Amino acid sequence: MGKVARMLMATPFRTVQSWWRKTFSAPTTDQITTLYKAWRNRFLWQRLRLWLWLALICLFSFTLRDIYSLFFPIAELQQLPEVLTTQRLVINIAMLLSILICLALHKTKLGRRHPDLLFLGSSWSISLASQLFATLRGFALPDTIGWSLLFLSQAVLMPISWILHLLTQLSVLVYYFGVNTALGLKTPMPEHPEIYNVTFILYIFWFCTICDMGVYLYDRLQCSEFYARQELESAYQKLKIAEAKYRSIFENAVEGIFQSTPNGRYITANPALARIYGYSLPEEVTANFTDIEQLYVDPNRRAEFVRLMEKYGSVSEFESQIYRQDGSIVWISEKAYVVRDEQGKLLYYEGLIEDITQRKQTEEELRVFFHAVSHDLRNPVLGTLMVLKNLLNQGVESREQGAGGREQGENTSPLPPALRPSASSQSPIPVSRSILERMIQSSDRQLNLINSLMETHVSEVQGVVLQHESVQLLTAIKAAIADLEPLLAQNQAKLTNLVSADLPLVNADPTQLWRVFSNLIVNALKHNPPGLLLTINATRKDDMIYCTVSDNGVGISKQQSDRLFDLYFRGASIGNSVGLGLGLYLCKQIIHAHGGEIGVNSALNAGATFWFTLPIS
Repeated sequence: MGKVARMLMATPFRTVQSWWRKTFSAPTTDQITTLYKAWRNRFLWQRLRLWLWLALICLFSFTLRDIYSLFFPIAELQQLPEVLTTQRLVINIAMLLSILICLALHKTKLGRRHPDLLFLGSSWSISLASQLFATLRGFALPDTIGWSLLFLSQAVLMPISWILHLLTQLSVLVYYFGVNTALGLKTPMPEHPEIYNVTFILYIFWFCTICDMGVYLYDRLQCSEFYARQELESAYQKLKIAEAKYRSIFENAVEGIFQSTPNGRYITANPALARIYGYSLPEEVTANFTDIEQLYVDPNRRAEFVRLMEKYGSVSEFESQIYRQDGSIVWISEKAYVVRDEQGKLLYYEGLIEDITQRKQTEEELRVFFHAVSHDLRNPVLGTLMVLKNLLNQGVESREQGAGGREQGENTSPLPPALRPSASSQSPIPVSRSILERMIQSSDRQLNLINSLMETHVSEVQGVVLQHESVQLLTAIKAAIADLEPLLAQNQAKLTNLVSADLPLVNADPTQLWRVFSNLIVNALKHNPPGLLLTINATRKDDMIYCTVSDNGVGISKQQSDRLFDLYFRGASIGNSVGLGLGLYLCKQIIHAHGGEIGVNSALNAGATFWFTLPIS
């Protein structure tokens, strides 16, 4: 029970102790900075001037009372001891002179630099003047009214530096109680001759305590507010710097930056947006466009923009044609998002607009170019290839039937009519079978290059189109190996397939997988001498299949490995090949379209291992 009682008593004690420390703990050294001290000195100096004038007026009013009482005695003053009645005017005049001296000092450099010393001097000139006079006259003077007015006026008008207030009070009380007790002096009042009593002490103690507490708390509040203002000022300066920085970005951005209302009005626009729309000032954009729908060549584009914003909260690469101020048409790409308040209410749209007219023109030129490649290059190569193959076949048949034809007088030339020389030309030029075969191989290579170039263009513009299905990896690999058997035999290469049939199915396009494996195998054969050893393997890693195509060839340097999958990059070991460096780039496009990764691990004279990952179905 005793333990419980002690706990119950300790709880409120700790609460009071915590409150006391929190409320009356002195500010730490790092809080009282030079800046705050300078501000406090200025505040004390300004308020001290007001207090001195107030004290002068107050003392002057009491002096007028005493002068008036000399000629017209006031009844209440007649009850005071005779010594106070006769000397009261002298004391007031002495205090008036001391206040005038303090006012004069207040305007000097000393008063500006040390208002705390002037505060103490002015206080003591009032409080101790009467005490010194009373001591010289041989009595003690408990000036309760004078002390109360002094301490209260200082606490109200100069509520900072509570230490100064405490020194003012202690000096007077120590003098009154200490000197008078040491000298054995009494008060001139017969009914209360003692220098102190319990009521007097309690009154003085609590009056001074309340004044000092008020000064201390006000000082702490001012200190906190001062630091808060400093932090606010610092934050404001940082905000101004940040605003200036982002304003510079806003003003100098290449892309158009905007804010628009859902109903189609621009709130803000930067100079770049004004230039895109054909205006000289951003204000013209916000003033002239009351309905953004008027901008679009296709009026339905704005409705589509709003629909996407409402559905997804943002749009990216939203391409449209718009009218500029002069009526010309340009292409723009918009990237925007929805801005909402804390309650989720739609406030406005915010985003970027980029002029992509040049890009669109380039894309159109590329489209025309690749159409020309397809039509003007691919088709003639196909035609030439067909003629050469027919020529090769007809040449074999002609040699078998050559004799009979000549006897009958027929034209037995192995060339087709289109390639036969005219009657006026010289005799036909014979072409050997080996030359025709080399011409056919050359045409095949040209056709492969043109097809690769077209595929690369399509994947760049439209992306790789996949027909996903669950694929057994071993089946796709076997198909690729079967198609490449003649090439493997020609290069005297040996290929080992370590892929297991037990692997999980992959979610992939089988045709595109065939292209990846074929390109990697052909790439290895192309970059290495005959007799290459190739190994294909695949293992499961988490939810992906990790595939590798390894060889024991010449290897690849670190510099080449970093760029091997770039568009049109050709390795140094490719020699005089006419390839464009598209095979590995297409492999990367296909694997990325599947959601996997592709790379190579290699070093010079250490072979190469191409790897890629595929998602499991």
